[in-house]
Amino acid sequence: MTNIYKTVDVFTQKAFSGNPLAVIFGADGLSTKEMQHITRWMNLSESVFLQKPEHPDADYKVRIFTLTGELPFAGHPTIGSCFAWLENGGKAKDKNFIIQECAAGLIKLKLDGEKISFIAPPLIRSGTVSDTDLKMACRILGITSQDIKASHWIDNGPGWMGILLESADKVLQLKPKSNPDDHFDIGVIGAYPQNSESQFELRALFNNQNGSLVEDPVTGSLNASAAQWLIKKGLAPSTYIASQGTCMQRQGRVHIHQDEAGNTWVGGHCTTRVNGLIKI
Repeated sequence: MTNIYKTVDVFTQKAFSGNPLAVIFGADGLSTKEMQHITRWMNLSESVFLQKPEHPDADYKVRIFTLTGELPFAGHPTIGSCFAWLENGGKAKDKNFIIQECAAGLIKLKLDGEKISFIAPPLIRSGTVSDTDLKMACRILGITSQDIKASHWIDNGPGWMGILLESADKVLQLKPKSNPDDHFDIGVIGAYPQNSESQFELRALFNNQNGSLVEDPVTGSLNASAAQWLIKKGLAPSTYIASQGTCMQRQGRVHIHQDEAGNTWVGGHCTTRVNGLIKI
């Protein structure tokens, strides 16, 4: 098989400053094992495989893989795969929205100028973080419980624990343990001063297949669930821009908007950096 292949730079307008995504078209004939093997070879945080939709309302189907396994949903693969599908000539059935089919169900997206946005899916886990879990998170982050302004489970698939610190500077100054004994997917959030270009800085920390703590450059799923939490609690406005990847010399920008119906839209810009063919 020789398939169309793209590498898309997601959540940025500056070259090589967002989160890269591998997109493989025409993947209907690939097995789960083959997709996982290709993803590990790509060695990016996520690779996606586009297939013909099974649901009659969907425009395309995507399967999302990390180095360790398949995800039901993830943000930057959702936006990046939609961008690649449109760029490759995809035509939506609906004049207002693009419908993506994935393991989490149908995800509604829209094109707003050059920006693509999706409706954040509902949380599969929310609620208070226990003192025991917070202590473990503090050990990983190298902070104390007094440094935490608020915390909440904000899991929409990957398993995020949300932790709000006093400021964006506090988030950027974190020096997490590289090989923690305690394994959590932690999203750390801090606000910038008023009138800043971005309202929040985020960092996404998780364990890789070897158990080492790694950081994702720009994370749509975390920004989605963090926005749902912060807006609901009155800790963020209904429309804002979040930065991510600053500590990694990236310039990720995630656009958040909650509409009148209560839907939380998560958007960003994309650019294709690599166009080619992949021999499978």
